[in-house]
Amino acid sequence: MMVDISTDYMGLKLRSPLVASSCGLTSNLKNLRSFEESGVGAVILKSVYEEEIIHYTKVSITRMLSSGFIYPEAMDYFEFEFNQIKDPLSDYLNLIRNAKAELTIPVIASINCLNAEGWLDYAQKIEQAGADALELNLFILPSDFTRTGQDNEAMYFDVVAKILSKITIPVSLKIGYYSAALGMLIQRLSETGVKGITLFNRMYDPDFSVDTLEFTTTNVLSHPSDFATSLRWIAIMSERVKCDLAASTGIHSGQTMVKQLLAGAKVVSAASAFYVHGIPYAQEMLSDLKRWMEEQSYPNLDAFRGKMSKDRTYNPAAFERVQFMRYFKDR
Repeated sequence: MMVDISTDYMGLKLRSPLVASSCGLTSNLKNLRSFEESGVGAVILKSVYEEEIIHYTKVSITRMLSSGFIYPEAMDYFEFEFNQIKDPLSDYLNLIRNAKAELTIPVIASINCLNAEGWLDYAQKIEQAGADALELNLFILPSDFTRTGQDNEAMYFDVVAKILSKITIPVSLKIGYYSAALGMLIQRLSETGVKGITLFNRMYDPDFSVDTLEFTTTNVLSHPSDFATSLRWIAIMSERVKCDLAASTGIHSGQTMVKQLLAGAKVVSAASAFYVHGIPYAQEMLSDLKRWMEEQSYPNLDAFRGKMSKDRTYNPAAFERVQFMRYFKDR
């Protein structure tokens, strides 16, 4: 049985539902070629941070002013300067251009941001460079005791409104799960005009040595069991949003990819699996997906996508249950 694993995501045509997530592996053209050769449907470039954008933009402006160009035409010089100097921002734009020139799969840029200040003009440059879409890795840690939950959530909508007024390519949000009303937040964000929402971004967790009291990094890579949180919320939200959903974190096998698709995800994005097994591991994941579809007689992804979502499964309460007691009552 021949199966079709192509899909569409944010209006883009993808040959497979496996997406290479934003990470260090997607920061150079050689790896991007390898991802394409391994069968992924799209690549999301490593994020550029709003702090980088603001810093290097200020550096360019400082150079412009120090050169004596203070009349209106100086902005033409600024544009030239911005595109000629060697810095991470111009390098990122060149990576987009080169990737679009060589790859046949969609190339999605990524900006890691906290608010809508200082980087919107650069987002326009990303669009002009040829990116097929833009992912905003947006996470607000609710640790500011002067801000309410409503204040924090308002920041999401402010960012979305401003970026959608600046660019025309599809925009997706990659968000965290800290929210007192997460389901409602996801639903409302899906109604803003964004084309996709990724559940969830992987957060940095601090750790420190008890001997030296120095901070260290911990759990940089996801664990295969980490998929459960996004699986729950993909299943809960898949029938209740007005944009595509992508599942992220803990995608380490073809079986996990199948689960997320059954829950209702349009695509799944993976990174840690490729760090552990190598980029060609994408072929094995996709082969597992095809094999399962053949065994279950599913001709395409739409034939089973969302079959285990909360609104369609035989046991919707399973996604609402948060206590372990029923499993341990006899032990």
